[in-house]
Amino acid sequence: MDVGELLNYQPDRGAKRPREEDGSEDTRSKKSSSRDPVRHVPAADQDSEDLNPDNQKILDKLMDRDEEPEGEPVDESMVKKMILTFEKRSYKNQELRIKFPDCPEKFMESELDLNDIIQEMHVVATVPDLYHLLVELNAVQSLLGLLSHENTDIAIAVVDLLQELTDIDTLHESEEGAEVLIDALLEGQVVALLVQNMERLDETVKEEADGVYNTLAITENMAEFRPGLCTEAAQQGLMQWLLKRIKAKMPFDANKLYCSEVLAILLQNNDSTRELLGEMDGIDVLLQQLSVFKRHNPATAEEQEMMENLFDALCSCLMLPANRDRFLRGEGLQLMNLMLREKKMSRTSALKVLDHAMIGPEGSDNCHKFVDILGLRTIFPLFMKTPKKMRKAGVTDKEHEEHVCSIIASMLRNLKAQQRTRLLSKFTESDCEKVDRLMELHFKYLAAVQQADKRIEGEKHDMVRRGEIIDDSMEDEFYLRRLDAGLFVLQLVCYIMVEICNAGIPQLQQRVHQILNLRGGSVKVVRHIMREYAESIGDGKSEEFKESEQKRIMELLEIF
Repeated sequence: MDVGELLNYQPDRGAKRPREEDGSEDTRSKKSSSRDPVRHVPAADQDSEDLNPDNQKILDKLMDRDEEPEGEPVDESMVKKMILTFEKRSYKNQELRIKFPDCPEKFMESELDLNDIIQEMHVVATVPDLYHLLVELNAVQSLLGLLSHENTDIAIAVVDLLQELTDIDTLHESEEGAEVLIDALLEGQVVALLVQNMERLDETVKEEADGVYNTLAITENMAEFRPGLCTEAAQQGLMQWLLKRIKAKMPFDANKLYCSEVLAILLQNNDSTRELLGEMDGIDVLLQQLSVFKRHNPATAEEQEMMENLFDALCSCLMLPANRDRFLRGEGLQLMNLMLREKKMSRTSALKVLDHAMIGPEGSDNCHKFVDILGLRTIFPLFMKTPKKMRKAGVTDKEHEEHVCSIIASMLRNLKAQQRTRLLSKFTESDCEKVDRLMELHFKYLAAVQQADKRIEGEKHDMVRRGEIIDDSMEDEFYLRRLDAGLFVLQLVCYIMVEICNAGIPQLQQRVHQILNLRGGSVKVVRHIMREYAESIGDGKSEEFKESEQKRIMELLEIF
């Protein structure tokens, strides 16, 4: 039942989260919504003379209603009264709908009243300390029940209210009130109910599209406040709905962008949701959606943001070994290789995906396949020179060089037999020009790290002089600063140097040592860097893997 026309004289409260159609510069930015309990009144200078007397009376009545709560404090008594009114109107509407299912005129008035009280309840968002009343008086369960109301306008009004109640800034105003509300929502299977409601909404209708957008905002707010609920949300149908919406053949809009963002959030640091996506053939869905950008750049900044979200989701999924196989079978390597060759905007992210797909022992199959599809012809030109387009796209030289060196290091670690021979032969081509480039990167990042180390040592000296204690957290901060300066890239470069020197090709070892001597480098420095790398290796991996990898690196250093 659409009562939109009858609600024409409701004052516009504005979308709680701006959408693309509203002309917002940032479709996902959260406006601090005004939480004034007074409803917005149309400006007095509107063409009120043009209204007929009946319409003028209705408008005056609404304006009078709006002015009623002015000055009333939003306290416990007021919230209780409001909840009681809401429960009564909800019950009355339900009763009339059951009694007169085929006579809308019989329950229309009660529906309008119910809509009114839901709108009035927005003031509760100004007092998160009183959220416990919503739970104690069972209002949360009643609101959740209305998500399946026959009239989608009522369900959308509830979504709008829940979105404002769960606004992340509001939740942080009262941690205690927020915890109580989130607990009650989760207990009532809020995500499953929201997904069921979204299933029936028609996004070609603006109000219903706004309802979908605000629903996604609720899930984002809750996930940000309590990251642990991502697994539960994904299992309650949200993951399946997001994948279905992302692959739907609809024009790009704010909702598709938001879906890609929520999907990336669900997959962050969560192996359960990554596994669920893999089981739902989500890797194929992501690859299909990204394949659009292999020969075409995104048309708008928003579409580019969606592309980046999908790439982030794919990288996150590839942290799970089982998804590496799905990526391989879905011809993900071929797509990424093509993106690197096409030199479009997607090239930067494709490089990052390849890095995730090939790293570690789980990336062995992908490394072999990459050589088979002639990926070496694509990756080494990017190693030899950082493209200017990368810089224009906002990617630093360090980011680009880190991904390329990581891919080459992964291949040196994982490749066997013929594929390894093909990789090593690349370093001997054109009078060992790739070794020259490798040594250039070594000295570049060595200088940057040494400069950072010098600054850090100066700061440590000052702290000791002042009598300050350098604790573990400070040491961690100093280590992160060294990584920012390029320590990890330097470690990768040194690893490649050590690997090719141990490949049994005298020409490569001689060239590395020759350049080290010419430029005043030191084998001792390389060994020190590699020992530090060996100590930090294997975070998150099994102890067995860590020990075997450290042993392997130490054996390589002995021959170097």
